[in-house]
Amino acid sequence: MLLRRLASRAFWAVSPWRLETETAPDRPTLLIGAPHTSNWDFVFMLAITWKLDIHIKWLGKKSLFRGWRGPLMLRLGGIPVDREAPGRVVSEVVERMRSGEVFSLVVTPDGTRSGHTHWKSGFYRIARETGLPVTLGYVDRTTMTTGLGPTFELTGDVAADMERIRGYYADKSGYHPKNRVEPRLREEPAV
Repeated sequence: MLLRRLASRAFWAVSPWRLETETAPDRPTLLIGAPHTSNWDFVFMLAITWKLDIHIKWLGKKSLFRGWRGPLMLRLGGIPVDREAPGRVVSEVVERMRSGEVFSLVVTPDGTRSGHTHWKSGFYRIARETGLPVTLGYVDRTTMTTGLGPTFELTGDVAADMERIRGYYADKSGYHPKNRVEPRLREEPAV
């Protein structure tokens, strides 16, 4: 823990980005990392959670866990995701939490590459099935800030919950603004 705090302190001391965050959640949460437009978001996520002393796991494509990177990614809290069977990861995370494992889960529902038109809904299903509240983490290039926003419970009313999420992220641009994806689930009714 001390090494993580020191690494986080060093990062924030030299980074041109500022950490601006609301109070850290006081219990496990599903932490949304958005807009997810760059692999730098991973570094920000570690620096934020290490600074705030939040024990996390995070979801990453299974190719990140191959070779020499595998043990490192697992040690950093990674859970490999098989994109061929994305539904399996939801049930795996739910099972881990129901078995008593305690952690906050970081999920980036949109992707780093352009071409995405919707967020993936796994974060919503995991939060609802585990009873975890959602914390809105962000990266905003226009203000050079990153951090955590509000924490709240999802209601099960997908349209209302997503409207709240959209409202928060409306002025957040991501690291590469051109890759930003509007927070909208494919399952949402058309507006």
